[in-house]
Amino acid sequence: MFKKYIKLWLTLGILMLLSPLGLIATGTAFGEWGTDQLTDEVGFIPAGLAKFADLWDKSTLPDYGIPGMDGSFGASAFGYIVSAVVGVLLVVLLVGLVSRVVKE
Repeated sequence: MFKKYIKLWLTLGILMLLSPLGLIATGTAFGEWGTDQLTDEVGFIPAGLAKFADLWDKSTLPDYGIPGMDGSFGASAFGYIVSAVVGVLLVVLLVGLVSRVVKE
């Protein structure tokens, strides 16, 4: 699978390494608003989002960082890259599991 899609994996690797570019941008990323920012952007908080808003505050890698490793740009960039790698691995595992279930 890795040899067959080598261009895909190289592109994903480059994108993961470039993910800290988000640190130099001002403001927040589109769609990554908290409930306070959503009220400013949209004018209200949907009921379903309000119901589950606290769930996202308890994430393993909050704000794309590693707890205890914040303060410097390098530490934050490392956290972004680790978050990207973890995200890609979770998606690959999920797609792999679903494809095996569908095949059977």
